[in-house]
Amino acid sequence: MALSTGSNKIKTAIFISGTGSNLKSLIKFSELKKSPIIIKMIISNNSKAKGLKYSKIYKIKKKVFDFKNSLSEKKVINELKENNIDLICLAGFMKILSKSFINNFKGKILNIHPSLLPKYKGLNTHEKAIKNNDKYSGCTVHFVNSKLDSGRIINQKKVRIKKLDTPKTLAKRVLMQEHKLYPAAIMKILSL
Repeated sequence: MALSTGSNKIKTAIFISGTGSNLKSLIKFSELKKSPIIIKMIISNNSKAKGLKYSKIYKIKKKVFDFKNSLSEKKVINELKENNIDLICLAGFMKILSKSFINNFKGKILNIHPSLLPKYKGLNTHEKAIKNNDKYSGCTVHFVNSKLDSGRIINQKKVRIKKLDTPKTLAKRVLMQEHKLYPAAIMKILSL
């Protein structure tokens, strides 16, 4: 990845749609001395996303866009370019980005997904893993390309599925691993 580290931290935008628990863990990670990123923006497609509160708490610029058409995507792209954003981390962002958006930031968009890709792309991953009697579920950080949850995998973490697991209990344990995996993935690609 052709991103410069050194004393200049990489200007990063986090895209969220919900509670922002991965956003919070990435903010905490960005505050560490060893962290190669600085979070400059929080972008959401949902004005009621609970995670937007972190913009106030940590004094990070926030913007809400509807992502309904190419015009609103152009506004997002302009906003990201005006703020010199070099890395985009999707963290529970529930919109599919267009091919044109992805091409504008080729190789600079990461996503965290709650399954061991290539298994269970899309939604309801925990239900699918339990229903299929899988021994493990987990999470994956990958580069974003124009196919849903199909970009090159950066790293993964397995989580054992317990006999009495429900999608909710499994989701909770997987989420704990996501909070560790995302920073590790960022360190991995930015130290290449």
